[in-house]
Amino acid sequence: MYLFSCVCEEDEKELGRKVAPGACPCCGGKVQAVDVEGRFRFCFLPICFRFKRKYLCTLCSKRLVLYS
Repeated sequence: MYLFSCVCEEDEKELGRKVAPGACPCCGGKVQAVDVEGRFRFCFLPICFRFKRKYLCTLCSKRLVLYS
């Protein structure tokens, strides 16, 4: 398992933050949308790029998940 973690790795870089509509269900704080770029590397060669949007509460720093 250690060899696999040395050969394959994923880096995440924050691109920006925006205010999102709604409130945190736990504490009622404001919600931020964070855009993140993920890079998956195999032996230092980039294989794929992923762009994700994560939602975080500004008061309790809890990660929020959207269900549809």
